[in-house]
Amino acid sequence: MTITLSHFSAAAVFAFFASIVFGITHRDTTREMIRYGLYCFAMFLGGVIVAGWLMWLVRR
Repeated sequence: MTITLSHFSAAAVFAFFASIVFGITHRDTTREMIRYGLYCFAMFLGGVIVAGWLMWLVRR
């Protein structure tokens, strides 16, 4: 069985797992962990989208 991921889906999977680790290791309470994990996930995906647009603009 082979899983084929696009660049965006691979970045989303990375962002998901990295934000879980960041949330657990950087905050003390469960509520803070969840909020920080969601914040990190949003920043990761936002960064991917912004970087994609910048690369598209540079290419043109």
